[in-house]
Amino acid sequence: MMQHVDGNALAGPFADFFSFDVTTATARCNGCGSVGELARAMVYRSGAGTVVRCSTCDHVLATLVETGDRAWISLSGVSAIEVRRG
Repeated sequence: MMQHVDGNALAGPFADFFSFDVTTATARCNGCGSVGELARAMVYRSGAGTVVRCSTCDHVLATLVETGDRAWISLSGVSAIEVRRG
């Protein structure tokens, strides 16, 4: 049986993963399955937050809400993100 560790084990891998220009990452849309760079997505900004939509089918890929000292991000419309290393 595989043993688990707590979420602190994510500190290193996630720090590496989230320390890049996210617009260069490739994402797969849960709505239509298309794959493309996040830079090609349609972004709508308002006082309530930011909504990121698929440029092919208009499905919501991500939402971002920011307050003074906190931020919430949802990537519920993305089934996978590919990041090229190196």
